[in-house]
Amino acid sequence: MSRSDRLLRLLQHLRSLRPPVTAARLAECTGVSQRAIYRDIAALRAAGALIDGQAGYGYTLSEDPILPPQTLTRLEMEAVILGLSSVQAEGDAELAAAAREALAKITAALPERARHHARHAALRAARVDPKPALFTDPGVVRRAMWHERALDIAYTDAAGVRTDRRIWPLSVVFFERALIVLAFCRLREDFRAFRLDRIATLAETAESFRPRRAALLRAYLDRGEGPIR
Repeated sequence: MSRSDRLLRLLQHLRSLRPPVTAARLAECTGVSQRAIYRDIAALRAAGALIDGQAGYGYTLSEDPILPPQTLTRLEMEAVILGLSSVQAEGDAELAAAAREALAKITAALPERARHHARHAALRAARVDPKPALFTDPGVVRRAMWHERALDIAYTDAAGVRTDRRIWPLSVVFFERALIVLAFCRLREDFRAFRLDRIATLAETAESFRPRRAALLRAYLDRGEGPIR
């Protein structure tokens, strides 16, 4: 890992861990020695980060040199925290981790009073009943959508009929009981909605449908929600 990458990771740990964070804890998180942490703290300070504290006590990031100050009302901050806590409750492990990282970055850029409000937000989201277990990685679907690549899937519908299909994934919708992939199905040459928990296997292909995803998604939504098969 390059030193610049290590400094960015250290900065993110200072944003996300409860302050003050000891050098020993930072060393454990970043996989370097405490001596290296002392040098990196000095480098971050020299770059403009306002980091309070010292060796033996712990460090607190008081002013972030990268993120601009945010001006959010208390209600806006509650809305952000509620939304990101919903992602943590509803999303897969990768998406939940991204929500935690995003919240840490947003909170780090707030003025001190707003940061205090964020740490003690009144609104949170939780899920009691788990969604059905998934047999595939939702991250593969996300990346296929980002890069506009077709997916080959093995799908079992509500009647228990299994088919092999090639789809152009357009969006993933988080319904209460399941994750739904909105897609253009090459087998049917039409829009379809697939429950992610009914996809037994999936694989990204080399087939590109760029730059059609946005236009296809608009057309799908304009037509109304398709059947979940």
